[in-house]
Amino acid sequence: MAREQLQVLNALDIAKTQLYHFTAIVIAGMGFFTDAYDLFAISLVTKLLGRIYYTKDGAPKPGTLPPSVSSSVTGVALVGTLLGQLFFGWLGDKMGRKRVYGVTLVLMVVCSLASGFSFGHSPKGVMATLCFFRFWLGFGIGGDYPLSATIMSEYANKKTRGAFIAAVFAMQGFGILTSGIVALIVSASFNHAFKAPSYKVNAALSTVPQADYIWRIILMFGAIPAVLTFYWRMKMPETARYTALVAKNAKQAVQDMAQVLNVELEAEEEKLEKIAEKPANSFGLFSKEFLRRHGLHLLGTTTTWFLLDIAFYSNNLFQKDVFSAIEWIPHAEKMNAVEEVYRIAKAQTLIALCSTVPGYWFTVAFIDIIGRFAIQLMGFFFMTVFMFALAIPYNHWTHDENKIGFVVMYSLTFFFSNFGPNATTFVVPAEIFPARLRSTCHGISAAAGKAGAIVGAFGFLYASQPKDPSKRDAGYPAGIGIKYTLIVLGCVNALGMLFTLLVPEPKGKSLEEASGENELDAEELTDQIAPSQRTVPV
Repeated sequence: MAREQLQVLNALDIAKTQLYHFTAIVIAGMGFFTDAYDLFAISLVTKLLGRIYYTKDGAPKPGTLPPSVSSSVTGVALVGTLLGQLFFGWLGDKMGRKRVYGVTLVLMVVCSLASGFSFGHSPKGVMATLCFFRFWLGFGIGGDYPLSATIMSEYANKKTRGAFIAAVFAMQGFGILTSGIVALIVSASFNHAFKAPSYKVNAALSTVPQADYIWRIILMFGAIPAVLTFYWRMKMPETARYTALVAKNAKQAVQDMAQVLNVELEAEEEKLEKIAEKPANSFGLFSKEFLRRHGLHLLGTTTTWFLLDIAFYSNNLFQKDVFSAIEWIPHAEKMNAVEEVYRIAKAQTLIALCSTVPGYWFTVAFIDIIGRFAIQLMGFFFMTVFMFALAIPYNHWTHDENKIGFVVMYSLTFFFSNFGPNATTFVVPAEIFPARLRSTCHGISAAAGKAGAIVGAFGFLYASQPKDPSKRDAGYPAGIGIKYTLIVLGCVNALGMLFTLLVPEPKGKSLEEASGENELDAEELTDQIAPSQRTVPV
């Protein structure tokens, strides 16, 4: 049984969808737009960086980033993100969601711009400064995960809460799409302005000096949407659930939400004091009570996000390698440097437009109808099916007449990751943990996901290398190839289905019901039982 809810929290739960809901989605969503843009834009320019800084005179192929440099440039932002999720998740529960929300945005904007100004007199110097700025960029991005999810969940009504949180996360799809579009426009403009032959025709002239501006412009553009929303992010009031349940200031919570909801509310300070005194609202993260109530839930949210991100980031960060392997993108020596950026961006944009973005918005449309659990289980299932369908007859897909079929199947793995666990693993941790630990637990879950992303980013880089030395990127040891890498990813997704069984379904419940914060304890249950129902000793 549940005890009576605070009036201010009940007003939020039953509020009709209003302008402030959409304002919150846009403000929080623009952070995620920048997050996705910055994390995935790097995959569009790594081939270009290899050509500019690591091409050797007389080599039969254009230069590529050495293994250690490539893994650092790709993975360092993910390491920063993991640490940022843990730090800002904890800080969001200690200091308040709003107080640290602006810090993450400033960090993202400054480091996004600074990435484009990476400097040095040698390739090592440029890559070192790029990695430095991308680490701190990732640190800021990491903070946006728990804070945005928690803020949106605590602002939303219980009927459409899942859709609102998913809509914030869906801005990630637009970030990925925009990174491809920006890369297309910039590379097409430079290719038109500075004509160059392919590497095979003239290696020296195939990379024009102006190409060094391309990757810098693409990386810096991600700061623009974040700058535009900074003012509104600072104007948002603290969430009522943090102010009332964590800061224990019922009066301030009512004042803030009365302005947002345009209704008169009672502070109910005495009721809040009674709620705060209950043992269910005082246990800590490392207590036996947390382990009993939420231990399996946290295991479920961390493992599913970890397994999902191994596959998701492998797919996203290395699309170009998969498409090159099936020759959907021509061999590097058949293109000039700028044309290669254009081709990679074109492929990534098509995938984003046709499968990634629709997948996110399918989740938004159906999450409050069929629930988080069903969507997550379905997504993992179909990702497993399509990974195996690509991997087992892999040689069949490499024939010219079957390449479009491969791209369609590959796109469906993106669709079902986004209409599936990529969205739900973000939504659920913001709903099922107590307010005083919500941001921390979301940060821990998200950090587990980024650990999976690091495994995917570094692991795929090496595992996908062919055994044939002539087809392998310079400096890499022999891997298991694309075929067996896809089989491994299929098995990872199958494990995701299994661990989804640990995740509860919060659809239609208030946050306090989902987290067990307003459950009656044994004493209250006894008091509420009618005298006629009590057992009289004989």
